[in-house]
Amino acid sequence: MTTNPSRIRRLGPSLARMRSTGARAAADWNSRMLAEAADGTRRGTRWGRGAFAFVPSVLAVGALGTALAQGALAANFSVAGQPFTLTSNGVEGTGFGAIVNTPSVGRPDGTTSTDTAMARVGFASAGLAGLCGIVHQTIAGVPYSLLLTGGQKVTAAPPTDFTTDIDASNLYIQATELQAYGPTTLQNAVLGQSADQVTVAGKPLTGALPGGFGLGSAGGEGGSSIRLHGLNATAYDAEMAGALVLPDLKIRVVPGQATTC
Repeated sequence: MTTNPSRIRRLGPSLARMRSTGARAAADWNSRMLAEAADGTRRGTRWGRGAFAFVPSVLAVGALGTALAQGALAANFSVAGQPFTLTSNGVEGTGFGAIVNTPSVGRPDGTTSTDTAMARVGFASAGLAGLCGIVHQTIAGVPYSLLLTGGQKVTAAPPTDFTTDIDASNLYIQATELQAYGPTTLQNAVLGQSADQVTVAGKPLTGALPGGFGLGSAGGEGGSSIRLHGLNATAYDAEMAGALVLPDLKIRVVPGQATTC
């Protein structure tokens, strides 16, 4: 088949406009995410109500991936009415705090419940050694898994030592279970601090109640730190409300119930 040069020249401006439109859509979406994160209201990308519906076009998905790979993009991941899995080879964080709360959890039918106790863990600044997020979905009765990965490959058995390659500020995880597989180092931490007195990046953690359990800092704001060898969290929400530098982002869907990335 022959190629018509004049047709290619006519298509050039159209393709450029499509790329420009996708980039603007991704930038607008990111600005809204940063503004919503700042007002403290719990929101999320509802993968359970339509995977990839968090941007207005397929082109914007590509622009979003490029922006994530280059860094400085806010993100908030949640699934309506069900937990998802977050794993990493290791986490180093400063300005660390944790409380127990009972957040409002959305159900697939649109209702909410507040009868599940969870741990809300926050880091003013965190470094992760790779990231693997797994969401299980059923479409027309067939099970699928959505995998989100970034940075180094996350292994089933975490290494004895690790080097972080993902940077995040104002990182929060709402989880029913959070487990490390090796030694955990806590510095300047106060176990049993009243939940309403625990702050991360100068703000109290969402859902904190006076007299509730809290893990705070003995060294003032930002004085506590934590190093986790390996991380496996059963989470309902993961917020990266500040800058997120996530190299080599990949989002893919695979058949079956995946357990590793």
